[in-house]
Amino acid sequence: MKAVPRTRSLPALLLAVLALVLATLCPTGASADTSVSAVARALRQSPVYVDPAARDQLSAADADTLATRIKDAGKPLFIAVLPAGYPTTNLFADLRSATGVTGLYGIRLGDRFDARADSSVMPATARQNLVRSVQGEDAKSQLADFTDRALVNMGGHAPRSWGGSVGDGGMSGTALITTAAVLVAAGAGAYALVRRTRKRREQEQRAALERLRVVVDEDITAFGEELDRLDFHPSEAGADDAMRADYERALDAYETAKQRMGAAHRPEDVRTVTEALEDGRFSLAQLAARREHRPLPERRPPCFFDPRHGPSVSDATWTPPGGAPRQVPVCAADATRLADGRDPVVREVDTDYGRRPYWDAGPAYGPWAGGYFGGGLLPGLLVGTMLGGLMATPAYGADYGTGYGDFGGGGYEGGDVSGTDFDPGDFGGGFGDGGGFDGGGDGGGDFGGGF
Repeated sequence: MKAVPRTRSLPALLLAVLALVLATLCPTGASADTSVSAVARALRQSPVYVDPAARDQLSAADADTLATRIKDAGKPLFIAVLPAGYPTTNLFADLRSATGVTGLYGIRLGDRFDARADSSVMPATARQNLVRSVQGEDAKSQLADFTDRALVNMGGHAPRSWGGSVGDGGMSGTALITTAAVLVAAGAGAYALVRRTRKRREQEQRAALERLRVVVDEDITAFGEELDRLDFHPSEAGADDAMRADYERALDAYETAKQRMGAAHRPEDVRTVTEALEDGRFSLAQLAARREHRPLPERRPPCFFDPRHGPSVSDATWTPPGGAPRQVPVCAADATRLADGRDPVVREVDTDYGRRPYWDAGPAYGPWAGGYFGGGLLPGLLVGTMLGGLMATPAYGADYGTGYGDFGGGGYEGGDVSGTDFDPGDFGGGFGDGGGFDGGGDGGGDFGGGF
């Protein structure tokens, strides 16, 4: 995950607030700059921008109300109200590049409306449905409804640059100083709040990691026992270089898993531990086949029901309670049980409600499962389960990291400053850029079309 600087000393923070006030409130010229860069500067300072030529769409009072609602929610939601004739080519992508902030961007252009978002903040399908739900409303109602629905369905945090408002004229020196003093005090309070929030989140992550550590330690112990049961000696009769290489890889995987678990600080760090264990078990399967003069096994994911069963040998149909049937990789023993109409042997873990299958045990098990079933396989296996539902929400990546198959977005959380490091596909189309817009749906793929 990309590292984004998150901490700043209190004096530096207060100086930044003062600089923001001076840059924001001092007059910069008689003519209004409404370029994409100007819109982006305004959105970095406040979540709502209204073009001077579009003030009949949304009054200043309504814009302030909307901005306050977004700031109070602490989410990276950006709203721009532009006139019908505003240039539209690459508008969403250019605005996202200019602000540099990961978030959800909604634009009212004349009487039309569309939105784009970083996938870590809101998945494409959720964003499309949200846009469709507010089509045909007047500007005030549409933007209020969009905001209310977005705030409860999006992930991320408010960008740190928000503070103050964008005005058209200057302020008196007294007003400027008073405003600066108020914002400095607010900045100090915000700094303390950020510290408390960060501390609480760190405590929650540590608790999730400790619960997960129990399961991972069981996996590591089970793998060590497999190594012992194998009873292979590199110098034994019949051992060749291929067998010794398999055994060495398995031993290395065992040591790597222990070292990585010992160094883990967050739930998402566990993924590399189970990746190592999965590699080690496949090496053991190869070694066993060589010793028994059987064909080498193909590389397959581990058994879905319990990765400790080792690599799967086939796929079988499985239907979770209340879910839809899907094909899951299974070991030979579980394949036989399913074929006979019996229940597979499922990996259960401790929860606040007793022992439950890992896919119904909570969000911390996403990294654990992701290490075993990476590469895009995991979403299809877990759809319709508790864990699958949690991992599909935009807030999941912020709390437990991303990269578990196709769940979640990139390494930046909503509200982080990523600059131009974002997926252009998330912001393609819109406002005549190709494709077709029809009631909030995109043409040309997940992000094409629009307006």
